[in-house]
Amino acid sequence: MIVNADSAQLYRDLPILSAAPYVDDLNRAEHRLYGIRDGADPCSAADWAALARAEIESLHTEGLLPILVGGTGLYLRTLLDGIAPVPPIDPAIRKQVRRAPVGDNLVRLRHLDPEAAARLNPGDTTRIARALEVVLSTGVPLARWQERREGGIRDRIDLRPLILLPPRDWLYARCDARFAAMMDAGAVEEVRALLGRGIDPNLPIMRAIGVREIASFLDGGLTRDECIAAGQQATRRYAKRQYTWFAHQPPKDWTRWTQIADPFGLSLSKPCPFFDAQSKGSPSTGSGRTET
Repeated sequence: MIVNADSAQLYRDLPILSAAPYVDDLNRAEHRLYGIRDGADPCSAADWAALARAEIESLHTEGLLPILVGGTGLYLRTLLDGIAPVPPIDPAIRKQVRRAPVGDNLVRLRHLDPEAAARLNPGDTTRIARALEVVLSTGVPLARWQERREGGIRDRIDLRPLILLPPRDWLYARCDARFAAMMDAGAVEEVRALLGRGIDPNLPIMRAIGVREIASFLDGGLTRDECIAAGQQATRRYAKRQYTWFAHQPPKDWTRWTQIADPFGLSLSKPCPFFDAQSKGSPSTGSGRTET
């Protein structure tokens, strides 16, 4: 039984651009937590962890084996190790911080939490805002809160992790081919519909890879070829960050698979969007085990 651990694939708005499961994938096995959320309704790591815990417990009760699939490291870490018990942020403080330019927030953070300011990328709008709003609202740096984590399931499951780290040239070539195929398969129409809703541009769905590039193509800022090149570059950059994170952050005893990971010889020429299929596959069974 496949359980989604990808932050973009949670949302139903961009099934093509987020590379949601193909119809063939859905026919091979049941998939859960895919396309369950509207893009206007943001899902935090804590929200996803609660959803995933419920699915895992349900599947274990049924005697089925949950297989978590996805590359959002923060989601997986939150599920396994728990989350810092940060009190609710003062709404006025959050509004003030989220409206301020990242440069202004970074200056304030250097005074209030210099360790966080030194650790974070100067252009990381989201993490800088989060660190600043926490220290302003609670008087305690985020790192101190993170030393006390609650709600993790690592000690309650038999975890069988597998990290896929295929050759980088093969991975980047697939990134390029996939984005070009997405453009031909309806990704432009997806982004046009998303932009037409006029939702908050700071929401996670609006920061999905490809949205900014396709939006620029739609408003005439980029040609189609320039859009594809920019989307491919953004995808490769993200893949590089993901690769580095999974190569070094998880425990050393987690298995790393470094060979080409394409057992079915899947073609990227015709991406198929996710849909709520009713067909069920034949999931593996187990007892109290969870795989990632």
